[in-house]
Amino acid sequence: MSIEENLDPTDWEGMRELGHHMVDDMLDYLRTVRERPAWQHAPPEVKEHFTASLPLEPQPPEQVYQEFLEKILPYPVGNIHPRFWGWVFGTGTVSGAFAELLAGAMNVGASGGLAHHSSIHVEKQVLGWFKEMLGFPASAGGLLTSGCSASNLIGLAVARNTKAGYDLRREGLDASRVRLVLYAAQEIHSSVQKAVELLGLGSRALRLVPVNERFQMDLPSLKSAIFDDRQSGLLPFCVVAAAGTTNTGAIDDLETLADICKQENLWLHVDGAFGAWAALAPRYRHLVKGMEQADSLAFDLHKWMYMPYDIGCILVRNPDHLSDTFSIMPDYLAHGEGQRGLTGADLPWFGTYGFELSRSFRALKAWMSLKEHGALKYGRLIQQNIDQAGYLASLIQAQAELELSAPVELNVVCFRFLNPRLGEPGLDQLNKHIEVELQESGIAVTSGTRINGRYVLHLAHCNHRTRREDFEILVAEVIRLGREYLVINNPDSVL
Repeated sequence: MSIEENLDPTDWEGMRELGHHMVDDMLDYLRTVRERPAWQHAPPEVKEHFTASLPLEPQPPEQVYQEFLEKILPYPVGNIHPRFWGWVFGTGTVSGAFAELLAGAMNVGASGGLAHHSSIHVEKQVLGWFKEMLGFPASAGGLLTSGCSASNLIGLAVARNTKAGYDLRREGLDASRVRLVLYAAQEIHSSVQKAVELLGLGSRALRLVPVNERFQMDLPSLKSAIFDDRQSGLLPFCVVAAAGTTNTGAIDDLETLADICKQENLWLHVDGAFGAWAALAPRYRHLVKGMEQADSLAFDLHKWMYMPYDIGCILVRNPDHLSDTFSIMPDYLAHGEGQRGLTGADLPWFGTYGFELSRSFRALKAWMSLKEHGALKYGRLIQQNIDQAGYLASLIQAQAELELSAPVELNVVCFRFLNPRLGEPGLDQLNKHIEVELQESGIAVTSGTRINGRYVLHLAHCNHRTRREDFEILVAEVIRLGREYLVINNPDSVL
């Protein structure tokens, strides 16, 4: 008779000791993060290590963990570091990491409304908290997602199906007598275009509206585009507004857009990936006024709420629209009858509110984080980040060799090193050099983008560990690197 196997430890006490070791190591790793580079490149031998063949036989867990310590842990993206501001990354927290451990140990599938299924109660509660924090009605529907790419896809799927004017789920897009079109500013996140393409509308259906001098959607241009499309026999169905663009942090005029959408019978979807959380900052919540009127709102918690990856959310004002778009209830998922057993409770079945049935217990890290710190502290931290971004802007404006490239209205700062004797191509090359040198030296991580065709350094500040002195270091290093580049590559341009 063969021996029946399982995947539990053969030595529970040994695994307990190893687990304690892991927790101690990770706490030390986070506590001492300032002592390490913001980022470092994995050397060739580490990359080569990950070409090894498939393991066929067991290895001691202590050995596997040691391999992690040597080959994986030293080479992360770096967004836990106080001087990481590239792209739009959150920082994570200690309790959030612990919540991931607890959720992994429970290993629940957080899709169904099963009776004695605690994760459903937790997700329902945190969704209620988010509605309260962001001004959405308590009756709204919603669910947690992997992030705003998924949230935008869900929100736009609901908008498409609701505004199509026929049973699109049954008949498909081919049955539409008119072409559906929607609108967003030229600065909108690329995930919106990706969602439009995945929904079968084609990228041509996404009308990219010009922006004004503050990089907001230009409202006269929007109205004109809607009018022209109706005159051409097309069916406008949605406006996608930005509450904080990736490039500049711009927030569209949400109140006016809400009015336009009501007048034109259009769905208003707000991509509030990080900027939605300005609603918690006492001096800046006016910037997102009107967001609460949206038909759907997408946002992340792993950016400006500092929670470990991944966790996002979609809220839909009318919960029936959400379930009408996604709900399928085969016999093997029937629930809510009899009030007994795992399927007895009539609770939200989150798997019918989106495209995923298998879902992790993301709600736990949100629940634990909000209970540990409280919403008011998150508001203070967001306010602190905005104030720190303003401080960085003032440091830049005080330096003749630096130039702000866009207004700083939230937590995004774009700037570049200048030299009057270099043309635009030369300045692009110089600023790209500074970006790479900052990263490879481990001093700080910024990213780069183009503003009005010019390559600039880009910082999105969602970092609760940053201090003002970190921005002083950044400015000093940018100037040093810029001057060194000019001496080596173009000495005649040094003034």
